[in-house]
Amino acid sequence: MAWINVCGVDDLQADSGVCALVAGQQVALFYMPKDGAVFAVHNYDPCGKANVLSRGLIGDIAGQPVVASPLYKQHFNLETGVCLEDETVCIPVYPVRIDGGNVQINMGEAL
Repeated sequence: MAWINVCGVDDLQADSGVCALVAGQQVALFYMPKDGAVFAVHNYDPCGKANVLSRGLIGDIAGQPVVASPLYKQHFNLETGVCLEDETVCIPVYPVRIDGGNVQINMGEAL
């Protein structure tokens, strides 16, 4: 699958998350401008069983970028999707890039 334009980088909130519907899937986008990083994960929280991860708090734990679910506060690594509290739980992570001011996701290559 090819790269899909999702939004402009100006549409993202710095140090926060937004949700976008991409190829029929809810994707949580997180923009960390100080690190020059954008992360894309599935918006579904498998522990809370709801599409809420885009509303979670982002930060880092031991140098790993994470989002804390707003429901039960599990932390998911934004690079790997692995839950820090229970490594058997994982969310899909998508390749994301900024190209010419556009945020692009490759939905066919979920990690």
